[in-house]
Amino acid sequence: MWTPEPEVWQAIWLTVQLSAIVTLILLIAGTPIAWWLSRTNSAWKAPIAAVVALPLVLPPTVLGFYLLIAMGPEGPVGRITHSLGLGQLPFTFPGLVIASVFYSLPFMVQPLQNAFEAMGRRPLEVAATLRASPLDAFFTVAVPMALPGFLTACVMTFAHTVGEFGVVLMIGGNLAGETRVASVQIYDYVEAMQYPEAHGLAAIMVAFSFIVLLLLQIWRPVTRKGV
Repeated sequence: MWTPEPEVWQAIWLTVQLSAIVTLILLIAGTPIAWWLSRTNSAWKAPIAAVVALPLVLPPTVLGFYLLIAMGPEGPVGRITHSLGLGQLPFTFPGLVIASVFYSLPFMVQPLQNAFEAMGRRPLEVAATLRASPLDAFFTVAVPMALPGFLTACVMTFAHTVGEFGVVLMIGGNLAGETRVASVQIYDYVEAMQYPEAHGLAAIMVAFSFIVLLLLQIWRPVTRKGV
C-alpha cells in the first residue's frame, strides 16, 4: 500500500496554489481580451487571436525557452526586475506563475470569446435602449449570459495548469517546496525508478482530472438552465 510522503503533499499543494493563482490572473486579464476579440472588426483581431492561441501549437519547451531568455539576467524582463530590486524570476514561484499565465492563456480566452460571440449583439443593444452604460450592460447582461463560458474557462485553465510539465520545468526547475509541482515530482520518481511512487501520484492526478471534467459536464446543463 503506497503512502504519500510529505514531499508529495508539498508538490500537490504547490500545484493547487499555482493553478488557483494563474486562473485568477487569467480571469481578470483574459476577460477583456476575449470581449475585445468577440466584438472588434479591427485588422489586429486575427494577429492577436493567433498570438493568444500560439501556446496550443508551440512545444512547451519552445515557449519555456523564450520566457527563460526574456526573464533571464540579459533579457528585457530580467533587466527590469533587477533594476527594481526584485531579483531574477527564473527558478522562483513568481516566475512559474508568469510562465503558466502565458501557457494557459488560450484556455481562458477562447471559451470566453466563444461564449461572448454566441450571445450576439442584440441583448446589449436592448440594454443600451434602457440607458444602461456599457459597463453596466457587461456586468448585468453579458456576464450572466456567458456564465457557462466563464465556468468552462476557469475549470479548463485550472486543470491545464495542474497538468503542465515542459514550461514549468524550463522556468521553475526542480526546487522542492518552491517550484517542484506534481508533474515534476512524477518525473523525479520515474528518473529514480521509483515506480510505485510514480504510479501513486499519477493515479491522484488522473482521478483529479477525471473528477474536474465530470463536474464540468454536469454543471454545464445546470448553468445553461439557470441563465
